[in-house]
Amino acid sequence: MSETDQSDPVCIPIDGDLDLHGFNPKEVPHLLQEYLTECAKREIFNGRIIHGKGIGTLRETVRAHLHKNPLIESFQVGDSKGNWGATLFSLKRPLDQVLNQDA
Repeated sequence: MSETDQSDPVCIPIDGDLDLHGFNPKEVPHLLQEYLTECAKREIFNGRIIHGKGIGTLRETVRAHLHKNPLIESFQVGDSKGNWGATLFSLKRPLDQVLNQDA
């Protein structure tokens, strides 16, 4: 096995902002799933995924994953300033939280 076959785990802060710069595009779907799951566990229901502007390949990979992810309530490319180098997401809240929020 060569040195490039082994990689140390990367510690990513779970704070709602995930910057994908520097990650291998092949890792992105798995990384997104793990990150969104951790956000849900920590009750971080809104956040942003920074994919950069580029030619849009990574943005489309992120969109495709969010579209089929059962944790996602909604998502949109860009923010209030029109920055299309990031995608904003909202996670579904547990039913009991939704009911308590309306009370």
